[in-house]
Amino acid sequence: MGEGLDYASSGVDIDLEGDAVTSLIGALGRSVRSSGMKGAPVDLPGGFGGLVEFGDNYLALATDGVGSKLSIATKLKQWSGVGIDCMAMNVNDLLCVGAEPIAFVDYIAVPKPNPETHAAIGESLTEACKRARVTLAGGETASLPGIVTELDLSGTALGWLPKGSEITGINLKEGDVLIGLPSSGVHSNGYSLVRKVMEISGTSWEDSWQLEMDEKRIERFNEGQITFGEVFLNPTRIYVDPVVDLIQDGPCSSENIHAICHITGGGLSNLLRLHDSLGWHIHSPLPILPEFEWIEETGSIDRREMYRTFNMGCGMIIAVEKTVSSEVCSWLQERLEGTAMIGEVVDNGHKVTHIDSNIVFEHY
Repeated sequence: MGEGLDYASSGVDIDLEGDAVTSLIGALGRSVRSSGMKGAPVDLPGGFGGLVEFGDNYLALATDGVGSKLSIATKLKQWSGVGIDCMAMNVNDLLCVGAEPIAFVDYIAVPKPNPETHAAIGESLTEACKRARVTLAGGETASLPGIVTELDLSGTALGWLPKGSEITGINLKEGDVLIGLPSSGVHSNGYSLVRKVMEISGTSWEDSWQLEMDEKRIERFNEGQITFGEVFLNPTRIYVDPVVDLIQDGPCSSENIHAICHITGGGLSNLLRLHDSLGWHIHSPLPILPEFEWIEETGSIDRREMYRTFNMGCGMIIAVEKTVSSEVCSWLQERLEGTAMIGEVVDNGHKVTHIDSNIVFEHY
């Protein structure tokens, strides 16, 4: 196949996207609401969710979409997981600031309305609300012929938290323990690269998956053997249960939870968003799921690029005080099998390091 693939070669340049977002933020005006007013902005590192003042509480907002994973759903006419993906990408971000998600609104753009497709997405969003424990408060459908060529789905989640309970990373310190929560698969990032690898492999989405796979992890929509389509359309895990319960009623004070990171686009480099100077070392990574091994081998993709593009089997990382780490990890393991202590916070010059010495990230 020649030179291996990377995310940029599939059409997505993470560094360029970062520069574009920085330019956008730099051009935005300041809020018209001043401190003390409802709706006034709250400075918050990390950027996983935005906070605004609301009396004795904060409201938290996050907005995101499903991305090019929808292209696979369109080809296979399988929509059962896309509403869950959309919900997960939003509510999982809210968890990172310590917020409890409470409501969601969706936005669907299509070239032409299709009642059957919309009904399937509605069912998927209903299931997503159950998993996220939120109210679907509304939505919008736009028919945009000539502008969109395939269905696009995005949404916005609303959450809340009491003032003073926000999780910002400010309390992080050297020696804090990193607890990894397993992912359900590729989730909803890196699909431009997934589709490119599928293209060069000559594999069909309807082909049977041949590698060993924990079938209980895959949400089936076919009978018989698991297909590539089912593996790569497996819905994103929603972490509301158990993370909200950990924050509100877990075995330790929420003050001992120092940071939460949603591992999305950018992979492990997302950790760098949570502190300006401290670093992170992954000494016992969660097992790499077989779909990532297939992508890496088939696309001849460098291991570091894989960890920069995908979650690699770890969808969320929680940093906790060392003295409570064993208790917290055991509590989480009872609720989410595969959870484990994977690393620690270190003072290494603000970078992410890994047991694989080739995997180092010094910027997000």
